[in-house]
Amino acid sequence: MTAHDHAAAGGQLSDDRAGAIRDRLRLAIVGRKLAPGTKLSEAEVGALFDVSRTVVRAALQMLAFEGLVRSERNRGAFVANPSPDEARQIFASRRLIEPGIAREACARVDAAALERFAALIAEEASQIAAAGPQARQAEIKASGDFHLLLAEVAGNAILHRFMEELVARSSLVIALYGRSDASSCAHAEHRGILDALAAGDADRLARLVGEHIDHIEADLDLAPQGRAPALKDALGF
Repeated sequence: MTAHDHAAAGGQLSDDRAGAIRDRLRLAIVGRKLAPGTKLSEAEVGALFDVSRTVVRAALQMLAFEGLVRSERNRGAFVANPSPDEARQIFASRRLIEPGIAREACARVDAAALERFAALIAEEASQIAAAGPQARQAEIKASGDFHLLLAEVAGNAILHRFMEELVARSSLVIALYGRSDASSCAHAEHRGILDALAAGDADRLARLVGEHIDHIEADLDLAPQGRAPALKDALGF
């Protein structure tokens, strides 16, 4: 192996480690184990995962791109703390673009994609039945993946990347402010959306998607949240 190959392999390993740390932190944030405003010290995260600050910094930059972490000059990185106004803007953005995405998806969906939608709905149902914090976390992810799949099927890479950010931010807002007793309602609405998609009814599909976003926003409880555990405990170390 040449020096270039070694460097490339090392770079890939760093990317993989950064991605794994991003995923672990993301789950802790969306799962409400890390409270908004929690400082994510590069030194502490690096020590927990036994990696360099460079790898940690890359992971935090990924989370910042998703809107789950904010970086402040000379202060470091913190778990994002979306305000009620930011939450409204997130859902206003989704309300503007998702019905259009749904129409495009309706024109392009195939049997394989319909099976993927059905699998995500089944995963949601499984997690709702399981209950508990871990199940709630997995349920929120499955729900977000359902909306991302709509964007993927629509075939617009730019909108898909935009939706990745919106869904990530929405997941944080829902995890922080969503009432868990609203889960079954949202799940039933996903079934209706899939039925309209399978029937090729673009008008009904766009309407159902818009109403679904309205209902998710209406189910938010913006009351102050309790304190969450420290970083070490939240990540299970």
